[in-house]
Amino acid sequence: MTPTPVETQDPNAPHLETIRQTKRALRAAMPDLKERFATLTAHIESQVQVIEAERAAGVSPVPTINAADLDSLDGATLDRVRQRGCVVVRGVFGQDRVQTWNVELADYLDRNKYLEKEVSKRGIDKYFSSLSSGRPQIFGIYWSRPQMDARQSPELARVRRWLNHLWEFEHAGKQVFNPDLECTYSDRVRQRQPGDKTLGLSPHTDGGSIERWIDPGYQQVYRHVFGGDVRQYNAFDAAFRTETHEIPSPAVCRMFRTFQGWTALTSQGPGDGTLRVAPIADAMAWVLLRALQDDVPEDSLCGARAGRALGVNQEFHSLILRAYGPIPKVEQGDTVWWHPDVIHGVEDEHLGSGSSNVMYIGAAPDCEKNRSFQALQKPAFQAGLSSPDFAPENYEVDFNGRATLADLSPLGLRQMGFTS
Repeated sequence: MTPTPVETQDPNAPHLETIRQTKRALRAAMPDLKERFATLTAHIESQVQVIEAERAAGVSPVPTINAADLDSLDGATLDRVRQRGCVVVRGVFGQDRVQTWNVELADYLDRNKYLEKEVSKRGIDKYFSSLSSGRPQIFGIYWSRPQMDARQSPELARVRRWLNHLWEFEHAGKQVFNPDLECTYSDRVRQRQPGDKTLGLSPHTDGGSIERWIDPGYQQVYRHVFGGDVRQYNAFDAAFRTETHEIPSPAVCRMFRTFQGWTALTSQGPGDGTLRVAPIADAMAWVLLRALQDDVPEDSLCGARAGRALGVNQEFHSLILRAYGPIPKVEQGDTVWWHPDVIHGVEDEHLGSGSSNVMYIGAAPDCEKNRSFQALQKPAFQAGLSSPDFAPENYEVDFNGRATLADLSPLGLRQMGFTS
């Protein structure tokens, strides 16, 4: 096995002065920083205590609903999903259909000798290199027929439409995104085997690390955190979310996702080497102000690294990590969703008896930012190259059975940007 190369250069090196200047400017704009942080701390602490009590009572703090009930949920249920920032939607697909996808994916990887090719390219993707646990068993394929079938399915389109409508998607009289139309974001698959002890993923968030402090677009997203009344911050306010600019790096998402997510290809739950979350939608506001406190070095953002996942650690974020724990058990055809600011990770050890497999498919609604990415993604799909947001491993260029334009439905063609 080829070892993963050790990262020797600090990815923050080109940004250290910007970090220092930004922290000084943000502090100067918040003369009430200590009081504001205390207010947020009390707010987060109250949520953490409820979540701890639920877990102690054997109740999952992650909301669970049935796909058949999406159009008839009451306001209290919707508010709980917004507060927790994550949800399990059960029964989106029939188990027979999903089992067929699971078998087809395994065959696609096997007959195209994926594992033999993967060894020679290991280490290209450094996105998780700054995390203490950083090698989830994720396979760099994007264009298999099962993945494309699921992405363009009417069932998933319905769920993602419902998720998009949880957001406030209008600002200043204009629509920030169209909640009723998706843009495909092609992501990977996970196939984790029983007994695995090395392929977990530490708690983190995606879609921006140091950018969340230094990028003008992100500063507007968190305008109520960095100024004004912090109690007005709403994690589901889409204003300025499509105007952020991420530092380019393999696996840094350039699309705006209302929710990250995956579809369960196998039954899995606590102990099966699967997802863990800290189900607090507005926890990012606390994380942002935590980095401005006096005990954090002036050129540090609590360990955040440019072009890497935004790690959450015990040294600075122990309050949030008290809420961190497993999702409830899910079955084949269930889907799991979490807000792009929600802290999540993957269990370090797979203690179960069956494979823990998923297809990563999030919700990326139609907007100018996402259409710009479509223009990059379309030629990658046609050539079998890796999705443009990920390391250029390009395994599928000569893969037998790769999806083509002929496999796309009218909805799939629209979601990929081939038709309007």
